[in-house]
Amino acid sequence: MQNHTQAIETKHVADIIKVMNGGIEFYEKAKQEVDSPRIERMFNKMIEAKEAAVSELQPFAIAEKGHIEEGSNLEVEARQAYTKLLDKVTKASTEHTYVDQLEEVEDKVLEELDEALKLDQPSGCERALRAVQARMRECHDEMKALQMTTH
Repeated sequence: MQNHTQAIETKHVADIIKVMNGGIEFYEKAKQEVDSPRIERMFNKMIEAKEAAVSELQPFAIAEKGHIEEGSNLEVEARQAYTKLLDKVTKASTEHTYVDQLEEVEDKVLEELDEALKLDQPSGCERALRAVQARMRECHDEMKALQMTTH
């Protein structure tokens, strides 16, 4: 006989972590390509925010998948490869190219968080997702503002 009072399972958290891990890798590589200390500081801030969010969400990914999520998202990796290619072809605006593509990564993070919050999550997981979503929205808004200044 099945127990009908089973706990609700977490869903989609591992996917969020994959996108954030991909974003962290992309920011790390982008830091090496930009000359502006201001932009490098912003990239460091984004890395730290994502690392904190991954740490906060990791227990829910373990509950979901049974192991720590260490992978990254293919879409983010493709964007990173595209940016490198574009930069080699144009060389006109490295900083803007990276900021532009990283702002898109921020969009993807928010999209994944929205998807997870549409699902029926355990209350602790939902609280953590909403807190991470608020911080990632701030990251997105800061990158959007930076994007406007690098044109």
